[in-house]
Amino acid sequence: MDLDELVFHPWVVQGRRDVPTVVGGSGSYVVDVSGRRYLDFSSQLVFTNLGHQHPRIVAAIKDQADRLCTLAPGLASDVRGEAARLIVDVAPANLGHVLFTTGGTEAIEHAVRMARLYTGRPKVLAAYRSYHGSTTTSIHLTGDPRRWASDTGAAGAVHFFGPFLYRSAFGSSTIEEECERALAHLEQVILLEGPTTIAGLVLESVVGSAGVIVPPAGYLRGVRELCDRHGIVYIADEVLVGFGRTGAWFGVDHDGVAPDLLVFAKGVNSGYVPLGGVLVGDAIYEMFTKRPYPAGMTYSGHPLACAAAVGAINAMHDEGTIAAAARLGTDILGPALRELAEKHEAVGDIRGIGGLWTVELVRNRQTKESIVPTGASGPDNAPMASFAKACLDRGLLPLILGNRIHVAPPLNVSESDAAAGLAILDEALSAADDFLT
Repeated sequence: MDLDELVFHPWVVQGRRDVPTVVGGSGSYVVDVSGRRYLDFSSQLVFTNLGHQHPRIVAAIKDQADRLCTLAPGLASDVRGEAARLIVDVAPANLGHVLFTTGGTEAIEHAVRMARLYTGRPKVLAAYRSYHGSTTTSIHLTGDPRRWASDTGAAGAVHFFGPFLYRSAFGSSTIEEECERALAHLEQVILLEGPTTIAGLVLESVVGSAGVIVPPAGYLRGVRELCDRHGIVYIADEVLVGFGRTGAWFGVDHDGVAPDLLVFAKGVNSGYVPLGGVLVGDAIYEMFTKRPYPAGMTYSGHPLACAAAVGAINAMHDEGTIAAAARLGTDILGPALRELAEKHEAVGDIRGIGGLWTVELVRNRQTKESIVPTGASGPDNAPMASFAKACLDRGLLPLILGNRIHVAPPLNVSESDAAAGLAILDEALSAADDFLT
């Protein structure tokens, strides 16, 4: 019996799956049960920022396991405090404390709760092209179609359009127009919903799995100004892009802004042990010095997870990971993917930053019709399924969402491995070209 069949899997139809059974990994590669190696061009779900089995992180986990494996959050922990110090040290200004969670979805839930308690208001704004998690509040805030099956319309979530020039909702012809019109639209949403009813605004600093959309320069500053003007808590969702993925410690750093709350997970410890958290702004923290925060988690600040964060962040400092991620985007991934776009008719758009890029596939470049329908499965999803098979057959693990191929290797990927992965993408894109009308 295939033991994988006993597992109930998220986001897919249940039943037997044709995927590799992975038993090991090293650096930018994983190894399946037959001994075959696959180049991981996805960083799993964009979290193994330092690759697989990084010795500094593994050693930190082992050392902590020898000392103390677990501890309730009510007691003080040296490794928990050290992880918080390292995170605060690289965070934007005035985010001086950390609430630890076990992942990003949970952190979003707590950030929203804090915003509502701080303001006494019910509503939360979020973009249509976004993903914030799959628990009750986070899935309602999610803007893309993954929300639909769970949306009861009763969570106080209000959606707006963010800037996206390739598929502009505003008819813009330049990135400057798109930025200006997106901010004007957001202000109208705030005014028409009633500023005094809005607790917070949750925004991915760079849109991740919903499209890899890099905001125009000045957009995040405009969002910050609108939130300040109307007393709205600005919550930066950095779950996917935080800790170096964009070539900066955090996505907000590119626009020089500091949110009131910042949600993180994934790259904080390369996902070696589940960990997430909320960086809490000083004003909100001050409120909870006078009243208890009405929530908690059994595994908040788990020692093994925090040890992994200490190992990962120290390694990132010592190995120059942030600068390497920036070079990965400007010198390797960006130029090579743009060449692929010129070569393959199925490629409608290339966009990205640092170690996070996407290749959007279309049936027609002029109409921008997606190569597969929204939520496609079975025969409707044949182009993307064909592309995925072509990648796996050649030893590459891709990350495919809808009509997009997300390119997100470990930030310390070697130039030779990056080139090998890009060559496989080139070959596999021919499979998508075959489906053009």
